[in-house]
This record gives sequence, structure tokens and C-alpha cells, in this order.
Amino acid sequence: MRIHTISFRHAWDGVWHAWLTQPNFRVHLTFASLAIILAILLKLDHWEWMVLTMTITLGLVVEMINTALESVVDLVTTEWKISAKMAKDVSAGAMLVYAIGSIVVGALLFIPKILWLYT
Repeated sequence: MRIHTISFRHAWDGVWHAWLTQPNFRVHLTFASLAIILAILLKLDHWEWMVLTMTITLGLVVEMINTALESVVDLVTTEWKISAKMAKDVSAGAMLVYAIGSIVVGALLFIPKILWLYT
């Protein structure tokens, strides 16, 4: 049991580090909170909550993987290298692609509900 407690503590330290040091992580949590409030107000269905929860969770995970990859690249080399730049750029690009996809998911979930309020 002790080993699992230590593993959980290290994992929580990683989440806390992301919160303290990564402005984009805080931005994602802010938008996630707003999406949750909107979901409550619009009374999302069970399946819509599942989609929203997975979208939020995966976005936070991708942001944390991006942060971890950037940290590893910085650990490996302090000098400018094209391979280091590509690793960081592709990692950041993955987050950008995910963010755009999550906006589409949010639009598909929320726009019909909002339009229904005005009809």
C-alpha cells in the first residue's frame, strides 16, 4: 500500500506543478470550469456529460504531456538544436490541434442547447 501512496503523491505533485508553473494549464482549467457551469445551466444529458468530461480530461492530459516533453528536451540539451525545436513545436502543435477539436466538441454540445432556448 505504501508504494501506491508514494506513487499517488508524486502524481499529485505533477498536477500541482502544472497548476503552479503552466499558465496554459490554468487557462484550460478556467475554460473547463466555465464549460461545466454552462453544462449545468443548459442541463446536459448523461451522454453529453460523458463527452464533456472526456474532452476536458484529455485536454488537461495533453497539456501535461506537452509540459513534460518540453522539460525533458530542456534537460537533454541547453543549446539550440533543430531536433529539440521540432520536438517542442510538435508537442505544442498537438495541444493546439486538441484545443481546436475541443472547441468543435463544445460547439456541438452547447450551440444546439443555446439555440433551443431561443426558439
